[in-house]
Amino acid sequence: MTTRENNLASTGVIQAGHNHPNNLPWPDISSRAKWSVSSFKFGFGVECLLDNDPDTFWHSDGPQPHFITVEFPRKVAIQKMSINLNYPQDDSYTPSTLAIRAGTGPSDLQDVRVVTLDKPDGWLIFDVSSEPNEDGDGHNPVYAYVVQIIIAANHMSGKDTHVRGLRILGAVEDQSSRGDPFPFISRAFTAYETIR
Repeated sequence: MTTRENNLASTGVIQAGHNHPNNLPWPDISSRAKWSVSSFKFGFGVECLLDNDPDTFWHSDGPQPHFITVEFPRKVAIQKMSINLNYPQDDSYTPSTLAIRAGTGPSDLQDVRVVTLDKPDGWLIFDVSSEPNEDGDGHNPVYAYVVQIIIAANHMSGKDTHVRGLRILGAVEDQSSRGDPFPFISRAFTAYETIR
């Protein structure tokens, strides 16, 4: 492990490389939400965060701080986030400090984690919460309707930012832990599990 990888690991950030790993134990719940950004340049909007193309990126176009807001139709357990950044190409557009906020709506968001990054390159995975679980071998998930990623600072004091991809990862849970003795397991039934 390099010194930079050791520094990432000590902050709870896992470097996953340039291709997003498909066999993660945490389910990708990104598609369940409505996404918005604080600002964007034409052609570099929120769709670039979810298009699985490392050559496209969200490019902010406004005053700092920049933020990405993810709103779910019901309360979800959010365990981790995965973000794709490319310091070698994006230089001062690369985020160096991320603040994660969560809540039931845009008006009651609370800070749950601050992540500091040093020249990130590729997909990084980190826990949303900084609160350790009961076993002491990980962190508790955050239960929220809304999660917001704030780009508080960029490398070399850059103003605008580039983010090449973002994924919201849910908690690993078995159906019995939800308290439902007869859970819906088919896609057709889970689609109508809650009323909007």
